[in-house]
Amino acid sequence: MSSLESSSGGDPNIKGIPTHGGRYVQYNVYGNLFEVSRKYVPPIRPVGRGAYGIVCAAVNAETSEEVAIKKIGNAFDNRIDAKRTLREIKLLRHMDHENVIAIKDIIRPPQTENFNDVYIVYELMDTDLHQIIRSNQQLTDDHCRVSSINSSWILSLL
Repeated sequence: MSSLESSSGGDPNIKGIPTHGGRYVQYNVYGNLFEVSRKYVPPIRPVGRGAYGIVCAAVNAETSEEVAIKKIGNAFDNRIDAKRTLREIKLLRHMDHENVIAIKDIIRPPQTENFNDVYIVYELMDTDLHQIIRSNQQLTDDHCRVSSINSSWILSLL
């Protein structure tokens, strides 16, 4: 199989392997498989990880927009995680406010019978809530967008 190498700005060690007839590309990020539709192109670069998932930056080939893609692995292993994932999606889909980060896309699984991981595509922000709280820097409008806490509660800084 051929591999797609991340270019400028991305980690050169993160290579993509086309899967499912080339419709999806699989990357190894922090030792975890990260499989996204071919619509999202390199450079794929990790921007963070937490208790509920891994977040990578990529480019939407259709819009040339940089986006953040959050992988929630094994989202349906237990009822609490499944509800938390659904709640995050439903809340953010209905929010339309400049201080709330927008969901741009939800990547459909390549095979519905093996649907374990959820990939949510967001606007890419320069920072996260943890970095903002720890910083002594004056808050700008960009800082006041949104962050999610534990992937279920939304904090909008006013």
